[in-house]
Amino acid sequence: MPLGIVIRRRPGVTRWQRWSWKVVAVLPGAAAADWALLREEGESCEFHAATLPLELHRADAEAYMQGLSANPPSVYVVMRPGSDSRPEVTLVTASPYEAQDYADTGEEQVEKVTMPLGLVAWVRDFTLAHFKAEEFKKRRRDRQRVDLEEDGVGDARIPQLTDVYRAPVKARKERLQ
Repeated sequence: MPLGIVIRRRPGVTRWQRWSWKVVAVLPGAAAADWALLREEGESCEFHAATLPLELHRADAEAYMQGLSANPPSVYVVMRPGSDSRPEVTLVTASPYEAQDYADTGEEQVEKVTMPLGLVAWVRDFTLAHFKAEEFKKRRRDRQRVDLEEDGVGDARIPQLTDVYRAPVKARKERLQ
């Protein structure tokens, strides 16, 4: 499904950052756009920056279920610094796991945007059709006893004549007499 990405540009709060860019909305079923101006209010502007496809995959159905259970359900927009002052919109996803992977690199800016109700219904229908809960399987313990054999005792670098963990019974008896 094509999603239009709406980005708001505001003046930066520091002298090192001239503009602050934030994704404020997505437009399901939008036509192609290239930074079309939607609204201007003082120094703040909203642009229809790009239209990207939202692709859903059966293997990610668990991630979509997790994203739908969030309050509110959200999509994630991944942006990179562009060649000019505008950011480059690279990806839109409904998977919080994929968004976390991009956020972990630190090279991309990941914005969380509330899903419109129609998009929530579309993602929910896909997820319910393909999600299979993995049943819990209790792990059985191995029957083999591994504690009966001692490979090495103490530090191998220190030469020892006897076991370092022995009870010092003999040494006590010699001192008491």
